[in-house]
Amino acid sequence: MIIVSTTNGGTTMSDGDTVIGQLYGDGARALQQTFDSQRLADTLSAVAVHDVLDDDDIALIREQSTVWISTVDADGWPDVSYKGGDVGFVEVVDATELRIPSYDGNGMWRTLGNIVDDGRIALLFIDVDRPWRMRIHGRATVSVEPADIERHHGAQAVIIVRVGRVFPNCGRYIHRNGEISKFVPRLDHAPPIPNWKRIDGLRPMLPARDQQALEHDDASNDGADGS
Repeated sequence: MIIVSTTNGGTTMSDGDTVIGQLYGDGARALQQTFDSQRLADTLSAVAVHDVLDDDDIALIREQSTVWISTVDADGWPDVSYKGGDVGFVEVVDATELRIPSYDGNGMWRTLGNIVDDGRIALLFIDVDRPWRMRIHGRATVSVEPADIERHHGAQAVIIVRVGRVFPNCGRYIHRNGEISKFVPRLDHAPPIPNWKRIDGLRPMLPARDQQALEHDDASNDGADGS
C-alpha cells in the first residue's frame, strides 16, 4: 500500500480513501496565535510529522506491551481504550501497516465495533523508560479471518491499521517509577526548561515567553528528561 501526501496537508492511500486531514484545525490555529506558538507548531509539523513508520518508530512499538486506542463511535463520539499484551504484541507488518490482536474481553466490542462503523483510529504509544510518546493516525479494519487470527496467540480478532500520520511527543510529563515528573508545575517547585527547547534551530521558533526564559536560564536546573 503506497501512501502519498496531498496538497491540503492531508494524506491519502493509493486506493483514494482519505485517511487523515490537516494537522491543525481552526481551533488549534487560534490557540497557537493566542500563545505565540504557530512558528513552533509549523516547524514541528515540517520536521517531526511523517506518513510512514521509520526505524525508530518500529523499534519503539516492538518494545511496548501497551497501547491506547482512540476510535469514533456511530454517533460521532470519541472513545479511548487501553490494550495490553506481551512485549511486542502489536505487530509491525511494514512501514505502513500495524496489526493489533484483540483478546477476550467484556463482550461489549466497542473499540472494534467503532472501527467497523467508522474506521478512523488513533494510537498512543508511551515509552516510560525513555520517556517518549508517539501518536499514529490512520484507518483500520477488523479481521476475524483464521489466517489473520492465527498470527496472534489467544486473539479473537485482529485490528489491521493502515498508517496515515505519525508524530512523536516530548515525554517530559510522563511519570516514571511512581514519581511525579519534575516538569509538573508546583507552588514550591520551578520546572526545568526541557532540553529540546535549547536546540539552536528551534529557539527562534519558540514563543516569546520561552525565548525570554532561556535568556535568563543558567542551565543549572537539568532538563534532560524532557529532551
